[in-house]
Parts: sequence; C-alpha cells; structure tokens
Amino acid sequence: MKLAGLLLLLASAAGADTIVTTQTIRSQQIITADLVRLDPAEIAGAYTTLDEVVGLEARVAIYPGRAVMRGALGVPALIDRNQMVELVYAHAGLRIKAEGRALGRGAAGERIRVMNIDSRTVLFGTIAPDGTVVVQK
Repeated sequence: MKLAGLLLLLASAAGADTIVTTQTIRSQQIITADLVRLDPAEIAGAYTTLDEVVGLEARVAIYPGRAVMRGALGVPALIDRNQMVELVYAHAGLRIKAEGRALGRGAAGERIRVMNIDSRTVLFGTIAPDGTVVVQK
C-alpha cells in the first residue's frame, strides 16, 4: 500500500512544471519562446505551460531564473499613453467620431481615460479590438 502511494506521489510530481525566465524581461515586453523555459518544479501561482505565456506582455520586470507568476503578465496593450486615438460615440443610430489623446495605456476591453482634442474634455472609454475608444454618456 505504501509503495502505491509513493508511486502516485512521484507521478504527480513529475508532471508539475513551472515557467521560468532565461533572461531579464522588461516591463511591457512581449514574451517570446526564447525568453522562457520549463523547469521541473512546482511553484504555486506560477504558469505551467509555454502556450499560456508566449504572446503575453510583462506587467513588471522579471529577472533570469525567476518563476513567471500569474499576475506578472497580461494581454498586450493596443494603446499607449499619449497616443492619438479615434473616439467613437454611438447611440440610437447616431455615430460621432472625434480625435483624442490616450491618458493611459490599455488592451482591448479595458477602460482608459482619454481627452477630446477639440474640447479638451476628459472622458472614460473602452478600447475596442480595432484600437478605437468607445465612449458613453
């Protein structure tokens, strides 16, 4: 009975991998396959497969040999701070477009502050997948 338990414990430990960095990853850098590797260790809260991390963006700096934790990566930003963006307001068949400046950085689906260039009004909007910012009332 003890031997079966030991074999079960070893089998579960063998399948536990953790993603670690091979070199310094700077904040806002996109993760590529050469920046990370699998390490045969289990660290709670860390990514476990390469497919989960490749293509994501680092939110903080991660140093070589460190585990890549779940909160350290996110979807790549579509809009950077101070970038010129198209503001779109749509309501009941009316569609208004204006030029704006992003006051924050974000990815598709995130809310950011934007400034209408003509009126200098600061608004909140949601970033659309095409890079426009949809504003509401």
